Amino acid sequence: MKSRVHPKYKTQYRVSNWPDYDQSLVQGGDLTIWISADAIAAWVPDHTGQRGGQRRYSDLAIETALVLRLVFHLPLRQAEGFLRSVLEMMELDLDAPDHTTLSRRSRRLNVELRPAGSRRGRHLIVDSTGLSIVGQGEWAAAKHGGKGIRGWKKLHLGVDECGMIVAEQLTDSGADDAATAPQLLDQIDGRIRRIVADGAYDERSIYEAGKANRAVVVVPPSEKAVRARQLSAPHPARDRVVAHVRRIGLRNWKKRRGWHQQARVENTMYRYKRIIGSALRARHPDGQGVEARLACSILNRMTAMGRPERGWDRYPPDPGTRGRGRSRGRHTPGPALGAAGHAPGSRGSARGGRRCCP
Repeated sequence: MKSRVHPKYKTQYRVSNWPDYDQSLVQGGDLTIWISADAIAAWVPDHTGQRGGQRRYSDLAIETALVLRLVFHLPLRQAEGFLRSVLEMMELDLDAPDHTTLSRRSRRLNVELRPAGSRRGRHLIVDSTGLSIVGQGEWAAAKHGGKGIRGWKKLHLGVDECGMIVAEQLTDSGADDAATAPQLLDQIDGRIRRIVADGAYDERSIYEAGKANRAVVVVPPSEKAVRARQLSAPHPARDRVVAHVRRIGLRNWKKRRGWHQQARVENTMYRYKRIIGSALRARHPDGQGVEARLACSILNRMTAMGRPERGWDRYPPDPGTRGRGRSRGRHTPGPALGAAGHAPGSRGSARGGRRCCP
């Protein structure tokens, strides 16, 4: 009897740098926090020279407190006390932002994903997952007579071939995946070589976005898909995919086109919910969007500490290129980032956090 759990047609991936990768996973639990001299100098913003009250804390201080909150799953008040105790242990003459300031400033915070660049172009893999909204459970059930209304939002992620999050978008639960994909592509700087997605993205918009970016679209068509030239508006790229699937079968098409790389974004969503959580803590819509982007930035920093390297990659050749589609390029993890986002050159250290603080 043939095994469906481990079918022979699936590509086998092996980690070639397991000792280094294993050590990076161990370092992920290191409870060391350091704050660089640049972060200390930028903790309090300069006066704007305008009339009215001045800000007491910079965006860097707000982001640091919010990162500690997400990593250690703390409410705002506990995050304030946690950061205050860290600053006291490090004997730094700095104040921790209070919880009301964190709640207000988090709605307008500008967060960078900080993904590593790619010279040859990115292989983009997109998908979406649901995140529940805090406060829509027991309270809503009591208000609506024991029935309740469960609320959630949809997080759309764009991941490259290295597992780094290069684009994200938080939308309402009813947003269409294929209609949101062009917004993810607009967030990416540089060339996009391939776009990989599941069957939910089998729509005209994703092929038009791929044509605009001169990228190869790898999306499996539905079981009853027909060529667009049989309808009112033809689309050559999707027509070729449908004809190819009919000729060799969906299973062989997925293997030849490297569609199983879509598991990378599935793994990223799994890491998001295991490390950050499956619910949004912020209650304001703007704060929820900032929280999701900040969580993606945290995952990128953890990935940069060490990622698995495969012995070989199997990417099918793009149209108009030569070769067998194998790549042996390696990616060097980025530098560790401290409270200012720079390489370590710190003043003071304390036990009480991970090395993923902004």
